Amino acid sequence: MEFALAQRSCTPCRGDTPALKGNELACMMAGLGNGWSLMEDQRIEKEFHFKDFRGALAFTNRVGEAAEAENHHPDIGLGWGRVVISLSTHKIHGLSENDFILAAKIDALTG
Repeated sequence: MEFALAQRSCTPCRGDTPALKGNELACMMAGLGNGWSLMEDQRIEKEFHFKDFRGALAFTNRVGEAAEAENHHPDIGLGWGRVVISLSTHKIHGLSENDFILAAKIDALTG
C-alpha cells in the first residue's frame, strides 16, 4: 500500500473532517510500514539517519520541497546526522490520509 500512497496527492482538509481512528488508522499504519511510529493516535513520527549534518540537511530540504508540492507540512527536527519527521493534520487535531500520503512520499526520497 505504501507504493500506492506515494502515488497519490494530498487534498485540502476541512476542519469538520474526522481524524482517522480505530481500524481505519490501523490499516493506514500497516500499509505505511518502514519504521513510522504512531504517537498517541495523534501523529506519526520517524527518525532518519545520515552520515553527517550535510546529508541530514539535504534530506530536510528535499522533504521541504515535497511538503510544499503537496501543501501539507510536517514538523521537522534536524540535528547532526539525523532528521525527525512528525506528521499530523493540525486542522483536525489528529491524523488524516494526507499524513500517510506525505509519509510515503518522504520515504521515497530516501531510496
